[in-house]
Amino acid sequence: MSRIAGTFAALKRDNRAALITFVEAFDPDRETSLALLTGMAANGADIIEIGVPFTDPMADGPTIQAAGRRALLAGASLSGVLGLVREFRTTNAHTPLVLMGYLNPILSYGVQKFCADAQASGVDGLIVVDLPTEEADLLLPTAAAHSLDVIRLVAPTTSDARLPLVLEGSSGFVYYVSITGITGTRTASAEDLARDIPRIRRATNLPIAVGFGVRTPAQAATVAQFADAAIVASVLIEKLVTTDVATVLQDVAALAKGIHEAKKVEA
Repeated sequence: MSRIAGTFAALKRDNRAALITFVEAFDPDRETSLALLTGMAANGADIIEIGVPFTDPMADGPTIQAAGRRALLAGASLSGVLGLVREFRTTNAHTPLVLMGYLNPILSYGVQKFCADAQASGVDGLIVVDLPTEEADLLLPTAAAHSLDVIRLVAPTTSDARLPLVLEGSSGFVYYVSITGITGTRTASAEDLARDIPRIRRATNLPIAVGFGVRTPAQAATVAQFADAAIVASVLIEKLVTTDVATVLQDVAALAKGIHEAKKVEA
């Protein structure tokens, strides 16, 4: 069983949702992002997404765009991100890590070499924001051969007819982009989630994680009532810019407490 599947299975036994947090690799430098990775895992994050900085982050809002620019100025590269994962794995063999980024750096690195190196480094899954469903065979077979989950994104605008096509060959979990727009702008309401999550469940047995706009422990707890995970990203980056690592980790602990105490709504 993969680390991602094992994490969700354990949480399901406890009737709890997962907290998935986000770190932009090398923002504002390598040492800080490594401290965040280690600290988030110690303060209640069940799965961690690592943003791979890219020069054209078209799905990201201003907060993550700025983080990516800082990271690139600090010398971030795809190989550098894999090195960061390798160092994290020297002290943590259990927390799942998912790289989130764009297709161009993977193609430039070489799909076969990237998947092999990602597996060897300790990466568990990939979210490739701009990988079209119709071109998924560029990555899916090679990723699967290297035990990498490819996590697909679905949105409120994804039709019932298209859902099975989008999710074909995916694994790990489903990333539900709960709003139409860019990251870090607003969040879905309980009414939205009560309507949308059952529709996705009819199309897949994979866990469903909700992202794009979850900012507070209360919002994370609302997501946890309906879905299998809440993804929190932009607000943690904003806090890092204005405070420090220790304060960000306090927020992670508060988010974990809120989401783990949430009561599931029966379907």
